[in-house]
Amino acid sequence: MMDLKVKNSILAYLDQQYPNVGCELWYRKDYELLIAVVLSAQTTDQAVNQVTPVLFQRFPTLKALANAKLKNIEAVIQTIGLFRTKAKHIHQLANILIEQYQGRVPSDKAALTSLPGVGNKTANVVRAEIFKIPEIAVDTHVHRLARRLGFTKKNDDVTLTEAKLRKAIPESRYIQLHHQFIHFGRYACKAKKPMCQSCGLVAYCKEPNKNLEE
Repeated sequence: MMDLKVKNSILAYLDQQYPNVGCELWYRKDYELLIAVVLSAQTTDQAVNQVTPVLFQRFPTLKALANAKLKNIEAVIQTIGLFRTKAKHIHQLANILIEQYQGRVPSDKAALTSLPGVGNKTANVVRAEIFKIPEIAVDTHVHRLARRLGFTKKNDDVTLTEAKLRKAIPESRYIQLHHQFIHFGRYACKAKKPMCQSCGLVAYCKEPNKNLEE
């Protein structure tokens, strides 16, 4: 179990560095966020934000997306990875939301994960962002930071990582910590070139980078 003093120091540092961070995906409607998160799989938020404004301008309603030809959706999102599969998922999502959920994004976890292209992580993001349900979505940044900071161990998978974070962190901080980890991992504790020299958490890091000695 992580030392309480260490954990509190980590949380205090994240609060200091990232007091008001949130979701960086661009969206105006609930279903737009769902689609954006589906598109973000194995793709950066920046890349997604370059295509979603065009996508939602060209197809401004769920009905428009549901009635769109697959090739026309593909043409808009072709710059992101797995665009053909994702276009199919978007098209299916629009139809299912209209036919089964009156055009609304469901909050139920089982309902969300039954949708095309929606796994546990995507469901957690949607539940936390739209419905403010306490969830911890474990993406690549959260997974890496949890390991480096000692919340999890080297070989823990995303499921175990989520379970350990839920146990270690107060439920009231789940959503906040998710965003703080993402920003910390995206802009400071990067996968290949972490900014260790300027990091206030290096003393707690389980994988200190060699850049410190340069």
